[in-house]
Amino acid sequence: MTTRRTVLRAMGGGLLAAGVGANLTVPASAASGGTTGTLLVVEKSGHAVAFHDVATGELLSRVPLGEYPHEMVVDSARRHAYIGHYGVRMSGDAGAGGSSVFVVDLAERRLVRTIDLSPFNRLHGIAIDDRDRLYVLSEEKAVLLEIDDPAGAEAPSAAVDTGGIKTHMVVTTQDGSRAYVTGLLSHTVSLLDPHDASVEPVVATPGRLPESCALSEDERVLYVGAREDKALVELDARSLRERNRVTVPGDPLRVYVIPGDGDLLTTDIDHRRVTRYGPDLGEQRSVGFDGTPAGISFHPSEPTAFVTLLDVNTVAILDLTTFTVTGTIPTGPEPDVTALI
Repeated sequence: MTTRRTVLRAMGGGLLAAGVGANLTVPASAASGGTTGTLLVVEKSGHAVAFHDVATGELLSRVPLGEYPHEMVVDSARRHAYIGHYGVRMSGDAGAGGSSVFVVDLAERRLVRTIDLSPFNRLHGIAIDDRDRLYVLSEEKAVLLEIDDPAGAEAPSAAVDTGGIKTHMVVTTQDGSRAYVTGLLSHTVSLLDPHDASVEPVVATPGRLPESCALSEDERVLYVGAREDKALVELDARSLRERNRVTVPGDPLRVYVIPGDGDLLTTDIDHRRVTRYGPDLGEQRSVGFDGTPAGISFHPSEPTAFVTLLDVNTVAILDLTTFTVTGTIPTGPEPDVTALI
């Protein structure tokens, strides 16, 4: 794996490889390299979830939802998508927001029902474990809700206090025994037992405005992006003791662990780029875009990532081997989160 830092800046229909001097042609839409499947795209300001053919970029179907849906997960059978109704455009916006989870049938491509979680509102972070139990985070109430059977449930199964304030994102272990929650206003990350409210949360302060977090594949390390500190922080996943910290060039809005690899990706909204880091938090390579990168999802079997570009209504398809963009898919207003089915 190369350690030479290569920055790619999107330039209209092509990419300029800085320091390399090569122009790479990128299709106006559609993937290259034989990637196939259907990409789900949550349109934050389109108030919908859309289905796109990855090979052609074609819009296949679009399902209207409530105003400003945000985070999404898909069950193990790829039968249902669960989308939280945040209800406001940005975390800094005032308002009560939404209090339901949208349940979308992926075969029928329609909204089949909602799960009412009121009085818990501003539902943002959402996760699903390997038993298809759903976890939904109320930003307003700072409570993590568990739904044991989201395919049929009409109400939450349990609720656990997070120990944070303005809790925004959640990640769980695969078996659902541990949950990690970031608090935007408390500047905290919390370790919870999502099934037992009597267990006190373990709370740490990794830096200011910790928005996103990700678990290593062995679930021993938690990586957190502290946005206002411009830092990537490595924590012990059992104790939340800090193990490593590096300053990054921009704003690490989101942090992801590449499946089967162990490296990290961050979306930097200051410099409009996605950067790859090793598990030791050493910077490796970076790719820039004309739009602002927000969310990333991964192909289940290919070295491919799908990067949403919020302000230009596009999903960029990123080859993780060459770290180049192989295609783009035009979307509705403000694509936020994606999933390949």
